[in-house]
Amino acid sequence: MILPGCSRTLGATQGVDGTNFALFTSVAERVELCLFDESGRQMRCLDLPACDNDVWHGFLPGCGAGQRYGYRVHGQYAPKKGQRCNPSKLLVDPYARTLSG
Repeated sequence: MILPGCSRTLGATQGVDGTNFALFTSVAERVELCLFDESGRQMRCLDLPACDNDVWHGFLPGCGAGQRYGYRVHGQYAPKKGQRCNPSKLLVDPYARTLSG
């Protein structure tokens, strides 16, 4: 179960009991955090439960360093307006400290 997190620090921030995830997007209607195992297989997707000032965030208890993840952003697809939400595309966290795969 994912809990509301903190919007102050973007990216994935590991804490004592889990990891906080925060992503800025001014156009999303919903953001999913997708978790992957070491082979790259998607294990599950969780909706980030909170949004403050265009930052979607959630705290995942028990999530530690090295967890592979990406985001799926739901919202309007209107390229002429600069909106290209497409939840079928997995997005890399622009604040990720390491990329794998």
